[in-house]
Amino acid sequence: MIAFIRGNFVHKSPAVVQVEANGVGYELQISLNTYSAIQGLEKGLLYTHLAIREDAHVLYGFSDTVEKELFLQLISVSGVGAATARMMLSSVKPEEIVRAIAEANTKLLESIKGIGKKSAERIVLELKDKMAKSRLDANIPSASYNPTGQDALNALMALGIARAAGEQAIQKVLKAEPGLSVVEDIIKKALKTL
Repeated sequence: MIAFIRGNFVHKSPAVVQVEANGVGYELQISLNTYSAIQGLEKGLLYTHLAIREDAHVLYGFSDTVEKELFLQLISVSGVGAATARMMLSSVKPEEIVRAIAEANTKLLESIKGIGKKSAERIVLELKDKMAKSRLDANIPSASYNPTGQDALNALMALGIARAAGEQAIQKVLKAEPGLSVVEDIIKKALKTL
């Protein structure tokens, strides 16, 4: 398995990048999210996933491990192929997809080309628990939190509390006591509000 490729970006387009590494040229299928991340770069590292089909071996490239992990989770859903997963990652930022799944926001998923109501519901049903277990959503930064609040949220999620409930509890605590900066205190007070 090819885990990543580091090299020169010989050709870049919103859908494909060609990377030259040690004299070998690799063609990687990418999302618009990855294209945005590498657009101004001459060289770099892309994490990869090799999909082997009867008629082709296709290499997919990702700018970070969060996007790659989300892609792998999406293609594990019945009826969601690599093309659909790539379309999802091109249409919506990875953190928005993770949040939509965590909050069962099927409307956001349905707004993506190629995802209907049943597909959106299946994605939420199959991935909501998997993402909580894999801690994928913990790797995605939340703009509304300081690092202490994020640490407290990660701890609550490790205790088995759903992300949405944990976020609400922490927001209540931080609104009531904005100067609170000790993770343990935030966790204790958030647990009392649940």
